Amino acid sequence: MVAELRSPRNAKTQAKRDRIVEAAMRQFAEHGFQGAKVEDVAVDLGIAKGSIFQHFGSKAGLFLQAYKRAVLTLPAWLDAPDEVQAEGFFATVRFWLARTEHLIKEDWIPNRVVLIGNYGTDLTLKREINRWLVSEDPYGTLEFVEWGQQRGEVRADVDLEIIVSMVDWLSNSLQDALVTEELDPGLFHRLANQPERQRMRVEDFTVLLESAIGAS
Repeated sequence: MVAELRSPRNAKTQAKRDRIVEAAMRQFAEHGFQGAKVEDVAVDLGIAKGSIFQHFGSKAGLFLQAYKRAVLTLPAWLDAPDEVQAEGFFATVRFWLARTEHLIKEDWIPNRVVLIGNYGTDLTLKREINRWLVSEDPYGTLEFVEWGQQRGEVRADVDLEIIVSMVDWLSNSLQDALVTEELDPGLFHRLANQPERQRMRVEDFTVLLESAIGAS
């Protein structure tokens, strides 16, 4: 069985799937879930549209794989530099929030695909995305929160899953608002020419998060 999985045929099939997903990521990033066409992915690669459906079943199936690939290219919480981690849990949160706009510029395509997956798909596909995020924890939020608890920085008297969900939801929403005007309730984009005030609001967010989940 192991030899079969490692066979040249399987390696070739996986390589083809990888190429399809890479091409699909660009199409979804540029046109959104609704606007992207499987036909255009096929044209980009010079293959038949039917072969894409053979591998992924549907446009939604293709997007789900593109979303997973996009998420896995992004850093996890504990990928922060050692010197940042040495400063602690909330210093690490501040580091990643401050890096948000730089990350978008460096990795525009995967970040755009993730954004579309979080907000621009139907409920059925969103359910599949959420199941994967919960089962795989690709950003390592559970490990990150447990690390914070071990350091004595994060409270341990509240259900762990609640804290993990708070860190995920709140930080993701703030980052999305930072980079996408349509998702900003007015905190950042109307201060586009006032970077210091933007930084202050990110700092205020971290202070509030610490007051909610920080160990006393």
